[in-house]
Amino acid sequence: MSDAADGLKERLAFLGEAAARIGTRLDPAETARSLVSALVPRLAGSATVYLQESLFGQRADFGDDLRLVAGPKQPDEAAQRAYASGTALRDGTLLALPMRVRGRTLGAVLLDGHGDDEIDALMAEQLVAQAALAADNAHRYRQEAAAADTLQRSMLPNRLPRFAGVEITHRYLPASDHARVGGDWFDAIGLPGSRVALVVGDVMGHGMRSAAIMGQLRTSVQTLAALDLPPDQVLRQLDGLAQGLGENHLATCMYAVYDPVARRCTFANAGHLPPILVRADGRAELLDVPEGVPIGVGGVAFEPIEVPVHDGDRLVLCTDGLVEVRGQDITTGLEQLRTALDGRRLTLDAQCDDVLRHLQIDDRSDDVAVLMADLTGIPAANVARWMLEPRRTTPARIRRLIRATLTAWNLADQIEITELLATEVVTNAVRFAGRPIELRLVQTEHLLVEVMDDEYTLPVLRDAHEDDEGGRGLQLVSRLARRWGATRTASGKIVWFELTV
Repeated sequence: MSDAADGLKERLAFLGEAAARIGTRLDPAETARSLVSALVPRLAGSATVYLQESLFGQRADFGDDLRLVAGPKQPDEAAQRAYASGTALRDGTLLALPMRVRGRTLGAVLLDGHGDDEIDALMAEQLVAQAALAADNAHRYRQEAAAADTLQRSMLPNRLPRFAGVEITHRYLPASDHARVGGDWFDAIGLPGSRVALVVGDVMGHGMRSAAIMGQLRTSVQTLAALDLPPDQVLRQLDGLAQGLGENHLATCMYAVYDPVARRCTFANAGHLPPILVRADGRAELLDVPEGVPIGVGGVAFEPIEVPVHDGDRLVLCTDGLVEVRGQDITTGLEQLRTALDGRRLTLDAQCDDVLRHLQIDDRSDDVAVLMADLTGIPAANVARWMLEPRRTTPARIRRLIRATLTAWNLADQIEITELLATEVVTNAVRFAGRPIELRLVQTEHLLVEVMDDEYTLPVLRDAHEDDEGGRGLQLVSRLARRWGATRTASGKIVWFELTV
């Protein structure tokens, strides 16, 4: 092979390696420094790179301001001219090359000590063009990542509501700067009967698409939770909705319902990490919840599991970004998390921060969501419950029970309105129930009244006309109660209302 052919082969190899190094950068400044390293000393004695301020987030539109990003400071008149004209300029040993891509000029490069070799000049132009493409891609990537991060954060709760019988805290951390935002979400949703749904999910994939799907799924979960469906049915319905969004929209989700009166948690899992329960004595254990398949697979049932809990227990839910490390089995990360929780009983906020610090998540390639809940329960003294036969005398008896109970709870000022609204609800239950009616009162920051019967038909709020015999009971409940609702159960329905204490 001739010397000329060898020289050409060597130059092409150099050009390919240099272009590959330049093109892998996701930061305009790193791209500029890689370009200088490639140009000097092979193609120039020195090189200086100027880039638009807009590439660094200083301006929304492309303008004329240039920033010296890499290389020694040099008079930039030639760079400004090359940038303004979009053409290469030569002045002796000084070569000014514009950085053009997709019809725009992003900056300019000054090469000092450049020779007259035309092939070297072409190689320099090729590397500058590669750097311009990489800088523009990095800029677009960061814009998309910032938009996706903003979208995701706007869809996540800034502050979770307060609930009786449970204290909740959370953390959400986006992925490191070099990773695209994911689709993690979390939520806490109030349910009838002072119960609380605790949810953590993770849309597979990254970027704007995942953030948008996350928002749709989170909204769907809230809607399904409002229907008070069992956890496995929530996931089943969510699975059908995800399939309606299109193909390959997969997500994992853990849906848990905590009952602070019965002191139990019911879980249903769609391919998500198992929860960790930290007992009041500090022992941390991974709960054996059936794994299930991700949301969006379709056609698969989800298996619920009920776990008894005690006052003082702590429930920990998280996404895989907390425990997943490249090259390490995820079960190892789960065990590290369990160990970080075992025997280290801290306050909720301190425990969250301690776990994040212990697992060193500063440079993870995925975002992280953590939801912790202290299960404090509602004291038995704050709950009253009766089973009553559906008779004509039942409403009067219920008024007597309410009067005695609220007097004992020092809520005498609530007796009149509670009797009135409970009478309306119970009277309707007496008309249709075939088996005993259950009445339950729960005192927290609010007064909850629940009436359960074996009739599946839900009451409907409607306008009552002057000649209507019924229809006014629910109007009273709707106008006078803080909030109210009705939901079906496995054996009938519950009609409930809350009053402000």
